[in-house]
Amino acid sequence: MDTMDLFGRAQDGVDAVLAAVRDDQWETPSACAEWSVRDVAGHVIWGQNQLRAWATGEDYAEPAGAPGAPHPAKLAGDDPLATWRAARVTTLTDDQLHRKITLPGLGEIPLVGVVTLLITDLVAHSWDIGSATGQDVRPEPELVDVAFEWARAHVVRRPGFFGPELEPPAGADEWTRLLAFLGRRAWAPVSV
Repeated sequence: MDTMDLFGRAQDGVDAVLAAVRDDQWETPSACAEWSVRDVAGHVIWGQNQLRAWATGEDYAEPAGAPGAPHPAKLAGDDPLATWRAARVTTLTDDQLHRKITLPGLGEIPLVGVVTLLITDLVAHSWDIGSATGQDVRPEPELVDVAFEWARAHVVRRPGFFGPELEPPAGADEWTRLLAFLGRRAWAPVSV
């Protein structure tokens, strides 16, 4: 399994969801507490910028898009889709993927571990955006499997990160179970 290929596919999922957001939906509340659809877009854009900085060893001190930040929308700008597309990290060298970084709650890890974390983040946030805007988001099973494996091993449950695990309905598929694990109620009807 090629981590960068999976990362690109997770990014494609976010791209498709963002491309389907109508102009009147950017300020719609999302499943992320106190974040609008534009805030979630700003957060995933921040993640790309942070990844690029870690890969190159540059400083990136922008706190606005970090998990739990009050208003990441400012990072999305007036055209969140164009901003997202400009921010996407498409390639990382082997040296960059093996560069060690330190993350709170995870300690020192190679950047490839952060890429896997971001796959989980992108898969979850594609649903956050899609559910808020009336889109049926269903990532491919391989992405769900990778995201769920990472989540089971590393989820940090605290405000601004992941909320409490929810109990999915009986017979729920793996996607619904992952969302419930990440504190999202995918089986509740969404009104747009």
